[in-house]
Amino acid sequence: MVFFQQFYLESLGHASYLVGDERTGKALVFDPRRDVDVYLAAARAAGVRIAYAADSHGHNDYLSGLIELRGRAGAELWGSAVAELGYPHRALRDGEVVEVGDVGVEVWHTPGHTPEHISLVLYDRAVSADVPVAVLSGGSLLVGDVARPDLLGGADQVREAARALRETVDRLLTLPDHVLVYPTHVAGSLCGGRIGRRLSTTVGYERLTNPAIGRPVALGELPAVPPYWRRMRPRNLAGVAPLGVIPEPPALEVAEFDRRRLAGAHVLDTRAPEAFGGGHIPGALNVGLGPAFATWAGTVLPEAARVLLVLDRAGDLWEAVWQLLRIGYPPPQGWLAGGMAAWRISGRPVAFLPQITVEELYGRFDRGEADLLDVRQPAEWSGGHVPGAVHVTGAELAERMDEVPGSRPLAVICSSGYRSSVAASLLAHRGRTGVHNVTGGMAAWTAAGLPVVTPGAR
Repeated sequence: MVFFQQFYLESLGHASYLVGDERTGKALVFDPRRDVDVYLAAARAAGVRIAYAADSHGHNDYLSGLIELRGRAGAELWGSAVAELGYPHRALRDGEVVEVGDVGVEVWHTPGHTPEHISLVLYDRAVSADVPVAVLSGGSLLVGDVARPDLLGGADQVREAARALRETVDRLLTLPDHVLVYPTHVAGSLCGGRIGRRLSTTVGYERLTNPAIGRPVALGELPAVPPYWRRMRPRNLAGVAPLGVIPEPPALEVAEFDRRRLAGAHVLDTRAPEAFGGGHIPGALNVGLGPAFATWAGTVLPEAARVLLVLDRAGDLWEAVWQLLRIGYPPPQGWLAGGMAAWRISGRPVAFLPQITVEELYGRFDRGEADLLDVRQPAEWSGGHVPGAVHVTGAELAERMDEVPGSRPLAVICSSGYRSSVAASLLAHRGRTGVHNVTGGMAAWTAAGLPVVTPGAR
């Protein structure tokens, strides 16, 4: 009997897979994340062992768990035959078939998202020897979308990748309609432009409904790439160093926390924007703990940053730690014991990020008393924005500070107030004064019936 399980990680828009054969007790993990305990526990519960592990491609958005699985489970690692990998592996060629008991695994070279990308077509031999059941499509055919081809190289390379992606999708669409499609990049991932909310699909459904099939990828409307992405792929191709024993980040009393802060550690405040705005440690960066935490922490923190955490609850510690580890940061140096209440009681300085409503903003902006910075994604900006606002997408803000208006008080807006608080905290961290966060963002602005301009609209 074939065993199959999907693992969804909302914070990275990532899905990974455990495929096993209960008769032989062997299983494969495809596109594992760095915290591999979930796969080991699932294999244990199913009575199988993880004998193999593979990545569809050298990922840009997170660190792979391949090396962890080799060390923890003794898994043989697989990889694309055209990939330049820095770790021992079995090189898989296009059309090659690996039999794992009753599970047939056919390798397809499916370039476009990356040059070495592979997809795995799965067969249940106990049911039918030659009828495919599913395809693990990695970063090629997605739910309601196709993967982006613009992550590597210059304009010529992007054009070639887009051509290769079209051929890849056409090839995948030759599979029968009933074949289940299980992508790695799912809802929440920035590796596509408009990925659907469902976590799987079928070939036939995508052929009928996927708006990205048969038309050029609209590169100008793809999400901006977080700066930490450029560090992920080289590490994945080389082989990610094993984590080993992860030390417990200690609870730090205020004096020790402050000493480390003054010595250059970055304070990452994981509370909600409203709590951060009402009082925070000077210079702190605000990235609220939740589904978008990893993306925005990787956007505002420099590489290998020494991190100190401010938490809402002590129980949030390991959620924050793992989200940082998955994108390559070392474990935090510690967290503030007693939270902001302890900091305030100590008599140390407290900074504030004023929260401004859309009605207040409209009055001040209309009178020329403030500037407005919109940090949403390009497609969101194109879909409608405040007349006269300046657009610098949040993922690029750290490198485009010179484009931010500087003569008047500055309000920062996104769709809801989360990303704008991240951006506003980064601006304040860099020394900008007079920064305000727009509560409710563009959702509140449009709900209030305030003016919106849509480029190209008639």
